Amino acid sequence: MTESESVVYRVVPKCACSTIGQIMFYSDHGSFFDGDIHDAQTGMHKWALDESQAPITANVQSHSSYAFTCVRNPYTRVLSSFFDKICGIQRNGKRYRGNLVPLLVQKYGIEVGGVDGKQEFDQIASFRRFLLFARDTIRWRRPMDPDIHWSSQAGHVSTFIVNGGTYDKIVWTERFNQGMQDVLDAIDTPHQVQLADIPRFNESEGHGPKRAHPVEDYFDDLSMHLVREIYKRDFDLFKYDFDNPANKMPVAEIDLDEVHAKLGD
Repeated sequence: MTESESVVYRVVPKCACSTIGQIMFYSDHGSFFDGDIHDAQTGMHKWALDESQAPITANVQSHSSYAFTCVRNPYTRVLSSFFDKICGIQRNGKRYRGNLVPLLVQKYGIEVGGVDGKQEFDQIASFRRFLLFARDTIRWRRPMDPDIHWSSQAGHVSTFIVNGGTYDKIVWTERFNQGMQDVLDAIDTPHQVQLADIPRFNESEGHGPKRAHPVEDYFDDLSMHLVREIYKRDFDLFKYDFDNPANKMPVAEIDLDEVHAKLGD
């Protein structure tokens, strides 16, 4: 939530969250946060900051401010998680979650492009094994609990509703400027934001190897079956095309009443 309480945003990882955070910061302060917005400890309210929880709770439960979130095609999102979090070296110069990658190499036979993530490897075979691991974490919580970067978007979106929140808008990452402009048009901010002038703050850019193949090449019948098992609600509620991994664009309008009804239990 912005300090001015102009807008509330429910973060969904791997869905333009760095860019959205910087837009919110700019709208209050007239400048971008110097660094990764995830590291900001002042200048905006975050649930992770103890002193922010009371004002966020009061605002959300009374629906005092415009509230939104942002979602992404489940195929491209889980692929991005694999290349960034599993194959990539993180900002601290280390592998994500320490012993996670060695565990995946040992238990699932996943390759990650060598020590620095830059070596050649069979991306398709390794990604499909990662997908099996992701399903295991989500379905059976083993060999570890599911990670926020590949757990379902519906799960993230639902906690806001269950705790008394109401969404005014759900933005598609694939139509980001259009959706984000709708948000900005609906709120009053101390500083005006010109979306055309805002850079993309992709903090995971360059962490890992580049995707070497079209999205659809990574998803055979078995992989699509796993994706359906993990992300069926994401496709249904946020209107993405399950049958065609090559089509990253939404295929219908999101029904906010349906989202609130199905995720509010």
